[in-house]
Amino acid sequence: MRDTLLIAVLAYFLARSFSRPWIGVLVWTWLSIMNPHQLGYFVRTLPLAATAVAVVLAGLLFSREGRERRSFPVTPETVVLILFVGWMCITTLFAFDPADSYPQWKKIMKIDFMIVVALLILHTRHHIMALAWVVVGSIGFYGFKGGLFTLATGGNYIVWGPPTTYIEGNNELALALVVTIPLIRFLQMNVTAVWLKHSLTLVMVLCAVAAIGSQSRGAFLAISGMGLLLWWRGKSKLVPAVVFVVFAVALLAFMPETWHDRMATIQNYEQDGSAMGRINAWHMTWNLAGSNFFGGGFSIYTPEVFARYAPNPNHFAVAHSIYFSVLGEHGFVGLFLYLLLWILVWRSAGRLRVQGRQQPQTQWLSDLGAMCQVSLVGYAVGGAFLSLAYFDLPYNILILVVLGCRWLDSKAWLTEPVVASPWRSALGLRT
Repeated sequence: MRDTLLIAVLAYFLARSFSRPWIGVLVWTWLSIMNPHQLGYFVRTLPLAATAVAVVLAGLLFSREGRERRSFPVTPETVVLILFVGWMCITTLFAFDPADSYPQWKKIMKIDFMIVVALLILHTRHHIMALAWVVVGSIGFYGFKGGLFTLATGGNYIVWGPPTTYIEGNNELALALVVTIPLIRFLQMNVTAVWLKHSLTLVMVLCAVAAIGSQSRGAFLAISGMGLLLWWRGKSKLVPAVVFVVFAVALLAFMPETWHDRMATIQNYEQDGSAMGRINAWHMTWNLAGSNFFGGGFSIYTPEVFARYAPNPNHFAVAHSIYFSVLGEHGFVGLFLYLLLWILVWRSAGRLRVQGRQQPQTQWLSDLGAMCQVSLVGYAVGGAFLSLAYFDLPYNILILVVLGCRWLDSKAWLTEPVVASPWRSALGLRT
């Protein structure tokens, strides 16, 4: 039944994507982030994402909307993104094992190619808001389901993501949920329907519960960092602090003893084998990058590499860090480009936050910039302990920020028509 429903939904939207390629971009984003086909049966083996890409490209070539002149946004972020992608291609050529690195390189190039296509096709406020809804819906689904599961089981079972995806593991899903919570808040700030505001509040709470229920230490630190930033920026300090403390105490009291034992290892990491394995892998990537200008490529977590570069050659573990994984795989140049990319996105999000306040038509951009910065804090903190350097979600934040800056700089509110459609009134969206 679910397979038939998924095929029917995809067939409808892909049919519309041929004349409106931007819809195809959203379909691909949904498939790539949420991976709904992994929840089905026979659809798991179908090339759904590749079909979406083919339809988008066909629409660009043959539809009237696709033939409209579009300019790729040449910004510091997009330039560094292209440089980083190019550098990954070079490091793969010089990889320790190019054959084993190729599958991961191919997967990442597909993602980055569609990021570029999205930056080219999406341009209106309607497109930006639609992308935000798709991203939130894709990850929020697992937060809603996982939060209810955590509450129903008393937190005694770990929340997992869809199989064979970037967010299959409990730690990776938890970080994705944490990064998505501020985007849910952005949407909540820009809807008028009371029922929808309350619904989004519920989804935010359940996403937080699911993230905590994953028993991920990195996600716990990430959500703490985001909460600290929101508190610091708030006009009132006392009331939000009291609400946060009450909610945190209630949630922590609800969690089982196994959860508290796991969080306690943050302070006593020397006694935790998993933590020490990560630190050993971090030393390995640092030593590897210091000895190899191009890094080691995507296939470096092997006994041979650990024997050469790790302090403990017998303790194998992946880096579990966006920073050290990029360092080991692409060297110090790759890490520099990667860090520069997110610093630039943070800066542009800050510009949206400040400049968007200057007039009512752009207030939504201020909300977008502020919440994207909060998401980036969660990604930066939680990503220090998780391997999600190439996952689509943060790059979709990049898209939102770059497109938001272009919309602001072009003063699009003066010329862009308001899109009237039934779903806007149904959701109570602001114009």
